[in-house]
Amino acid sequence: MVFTVFRAGVREVTSTDWLTSRHSFSFGDHYDPSNTHHGLLIACNEEVLLPGHGFDAHHHSDSEIVTWVVSGTLVHTDSAGHTGVVYPGLAQRMSAGSGIDHTERNDPWPDLRGSGSAPVHYVQMWVVPDEYGITPSYEQRDISAALTEGDLVAVASGDPAAEAAITISNRAATLFAARIAPGTSVSIPDARFTHVLVVDGRAVLSASDQPDDTDHPGDIALTAGDAARGVDTSGATLRTDAGDGPAEVLIWAMNKALGEP
Repeated sequence: MVFTVFRAGVREVTSTDWLTSRHSFSFGDHYDPSNTHHGLLIACNEEVLLPGHGFDAHHHSDSEIVTWVVSGTLVHTDSAGHTGVVYPGLAQRMSAGSGIDHTERNDPWPDLRGSGSAPVHYVQMWVVPDEYGITPSYEQRDISAALTEGDLVAVASGDPAAEAAITISNRAATLFAARIAPGTSVSIPDARFTHVLVVDGRAVLSASDQPDDTDHPGDIALTAGDAARGVDTSGATLRTDAGDGPAEVLIWAMNKALGEP
């Protein structure tokens, strides 16, 4: 079991006067045939939108799209009639299925003070579905209370045993989130494919046979924007040191390869 680390600085970037988007995998004009996916995860874009801007109506199909807001607010509307605002601590997904158009904008939301007034920082992740051509759907759920406990929280999954906050149409993929308090740790779920992304703060990944870059064998320090991809992982942990602040992390655990039945 060895994790491969991808530092924030190596990610391809799409930049306009209102958007900064950092891509973990090939996306848009940035194509690398050796970096198209990991496990079932085919997109992981970390984005910052300025107030009053965003993505107008555009089309998706046959993908499970999970959005996680780190700071600010993001307004969603789609052609199936769903509307919602996504904010820190809220899990949101859209199953594109047979086809759906949607918008994502950093605009004010009624009765939510301060919405649309500051840049929104969020991560959008795509996984392939178990079945193509399903009816498009949308779901969101606030999990702020669960995150305060400092443990891993199952955000999105198609595995009923995961008891995730929201459901995606892939039984072999689960997204976890954690806000790790200083001096504490969480266990990374064992899986065939693992994708760890630090979205805020600093965390240390520990794995028994991981090459070392600290004073502690098997430790890899990860800061905001860094990712680690694992294959056949077990027994790994993420911790924050007592002298550091808290860290917010997103972890995909996947037990099937792309294209497997």
